[in-house]
Amino acid sequence: MKRSASVLLAGMAVGAVLVGCSPSVTGGDTKCEDFIGADEKTQNEAVSKMLKDEKGADAAQLEITGTRLAVQTWCQTVGTPDAKIKEAPHL
Repeated sequence: MKRSASVLLAGMAVGAVLVGCSPSVTGGDTKCEDFIGADEKTQNEAVSKMLKDEKGADAAQLEITGTRLAVQTWCQTVGTPDAKIKEAPHL
């Protein structure tokens, strides 16, 4: 019993550390540094939220993908690590 409680607590501690390290998806306010470090799914979520905030409606998947690629390119070239993805040129 004592061992399973220790394993459970250790697992929870590792989970808390991993969650604390994941980049924040805050739509257009996501920083380039976090955006570039995120996986494709997280990048799509950030772009989708940014586009919805701008237009008031959900964007089509093609628009999300195109915007993600544009933002990714901008962040890797002229954007600074602290720049927000909403600053990137997009449709």
